[in-house]
Amino acid sequence: MPIRIPDQLPARKTLESEGVLVMDSTRAARQDIRPLEIGLLNLMPNKQRTETQFARLIAATPLQVNLSLVRVTDHLSKSTPEDYLQSFYSTWEEVRTRKFDGFVVTGAPVANLPFDQVRYWPEMLEIMDWTQTNVHSTMFICWGAQAALHHFHGAERYRMPQKAFGVYRHKVLDTRSPYLRGFSDDLAVPVSRYNDIDRTTLGENLDILIDSDEVGICMLGDRKYRALYMLNHLEYDNTSLADEYRRDREAGLDTPLPVNLFPGNDPSKTPENRWRSHGHLLFQNWINEMYQTTPYDLAKVGAEE
Repeated sequence: MPIRIPDQLPARKTLESEGVLVMDSTRAARQDIRPLEIGLLNLMPNKQRTETQFARLIAATPLQVNLSLVRVTDHLSKSTPEDYLQSFYSTWEEVRTRKFDGFVVTGAPVANLPFDQVRYWPEMLEIMDWTQTNVHSTMFICWGAQAALHHFHGAERYRMPQKAFGVYRHKVLDTRSPYLRGFSDDLAVPVSRYNDIDRTTLGENLDILIDSDEVGICMLGDRKYRALYMLNHLEYDNTSLADEYRRDREAGLDTPLPVNLFPGNDPSKTPENRWRSHGHLLFQNWINEMYQTTPYDLAKVGAEE
């Protein structure tokens, strides 16, 4: 697909090496269409890896997309140089007057903190409310999904007896959902989280779309707030969980081997990616549904919904 990202962004070379069509501004200007405007609020420490993962999936459409990288305003990154952020990212304060067809809010490494103890929680509250006036469709991922479910619906989360960590089988509950077109009845999904959502606290406007008997809810659709909540990680590449496992072990943590990840449970072997196709399908379906329903006049996003 033709996706527009900054020319010098490191993700560009990775995507081009994978055969993804990356478009420059000159070529984009020659196409007499309105590109979809999609923002990525990247809350993860490893900005480069995360932006590449999501750009790869947003690229799974024939539509022209402008991808804007966004970060929270009042947060100093410890793992990404400030000059990198200044070069490729806008703060939310800098984009808050803009309108977006789609917006992705990633997970964040703050799973063990109550929401109101996260330092940038006040800004997150503003951002989540802002999606209702400035964004046509929002996808919240992992911690972002837990935060939005809590904010919009009062959903409560609870600590699981042990971390759900590995690749687990999941089942599709609503085959009629436009977001799940082409999905298998069951699928493998990477999972890395300590918390699950208390089903008894979910509101009536929420539909559980993908579920697991082992590790709980995977994805929900929200008819009222025009949102999808993905609690797990179809965006992960084949080594994401392996790298997390090795990082924890090197830090002296007693993290168990990820479930169903390494061939023969041998951590010296490279994991196989068994979820890639569903990750691409999810984002194709999301962007297609967005394209079918968003106003042609971007300024009307939020006004007619």
